[in-house]
Amino acid sequence: MRRWLATLACAAALAGCAVTRPQVRPPSALAPWDQRVAELARASDWQLDGRAAAALGRQGWQASLDWRQRGRESELHLAGPFGVGAMAITVSPAGLSLNGAPPSDAVRAQLQTRLGFELPLDHLRFWLLGIPSPGSPFDLTRNAQDRAQHLAQAGWNIEYDKYLPEAGDELPARVVLSRDDVRVRIVVDRWMSPK
Repeated sequence: MRRWLATLACAAALAGCAVTRPQVRPPSALAPWDQRVAELARASDWQLDGRAAAALGRQGWQASLDWRQRGRESELHLAGPFGVGAMAITVSPAGLSLNGAPPSDAVRAQLQTRLGFELPLDHLRFWLLGIPSPGSPFDLTRNAQDRAQHLAQAGWNIEYDKYLPEAGDELPARVVLSRDDVRVRIVVDRWMSPK
């Protein structure tokens, strides 16, 4: 009888521990262009992981790419195969820093020498999100989903040919930047949503 009461008590206790499944939020309709641009331009906390390849005439390089945006500070990590040529680039209100060195004007020239071209860091944080950089004239063509397809700004042409679903929105998955004989292809493997 005691065994039967103990079994009944255990069964009652387990019945009280109902398993609840997390609710899955249905994907929301994609926000219109103007609303998205305003929200993404204000985004101050996001990151992406991916790959970059640059072609400079007949030469080029490939690297893993990690971008972390924290407020007004952008931190970009580039590393070739097996970490060869790794660089940590920080852009902040204090200036441009390379591999932890204090910001200085010489850093921009050093970075240009290492990459083979001047990386448009002041604009890139916005272009990666699929929007124009604020305060600079641009030409834009949007795709059928009301997302950027082609952007021309600051002497660069930016093509967006693939997007990834992310937190009820779509963010760029493949971006190609070109200017003169420089072509940079960025493939995003993972986004952590802009906030």
